[in-house]
Amino acid sequence: MTALLRYQAALLARSHRWLPPLLLYGAFLGIGVQTGQPILDSLGYAAAALLPVAAWLVRVCVTQEPAAARDCASAAVGPGRVHLASVLTALGAALVLGTAGTLFVAAVSDPYTADHLHEIPVPEATVSGLLTAVACALLGTAVGALCNRPLLRRPGWAIPATLLAALLVSVAGASPANAAVSGLVDGSHSGTVPMPLLPLALTGAAAAGATALACALSSRRS
Repeated sequence: MTALLRYQAALLARSHRWLPPLLLYGAFLGIGVQTGQPILDSLGYAAAALLPVAAWLVRVCVTQEPAAARDCASAAVGPGRVHLASVLTALGAALVLGTAGTLFVAAVSDPYTADHLHEIPVPEATVSGLLTAVACALLGTAVGALCNRPLLRRPGWAIPATLLAALLVSVAGASPANAAVSGLVDGSHSGTVPMPLLPLALTGAAAAGATALACALSSRRS
């Protein structure tokens, strides 16, 4: 699996298909995060912006390999393992972006509540922001795994489905990613720093289940 991950990471880096998701995430941060804004609000915004970016990265990684090269890798180690390496590479890229974005937000934001009356401890807020970003990246990965190959092979279906699903799980009240982000926003008003452990566990389970399903179908349809 280590060799497959290196292979997929090299494909991603050389293809430059990571650039549009990176620019999208940078645009989200550039528009929504400004110096001196309350830290928890900004961390919540940065984490929420990561969800569609993670879904996009999954699409990039599961479609970047030429068909002949994918067939050769599948023949050597199995199509399920090849697909798993693609999804894990996308998740890793999303986590790198999320970590960088969270640290940037923590550095430029105001460590106070939304009313600027109560101080927020920056280390705790940063950890909470990182956990929330991981939760959003995991749910975005689940969306990308379910809305692209092998479940949806045609771009005409896969791309709109990915966009719509990412939007729905971002705003739906029952979404664990939405709960994690809302916890940060609520904490900015109450002065408490939440630790979104339950949303993190739920999004981890969703990502694992969606990826397992995609890998199983990849094996059957190859």
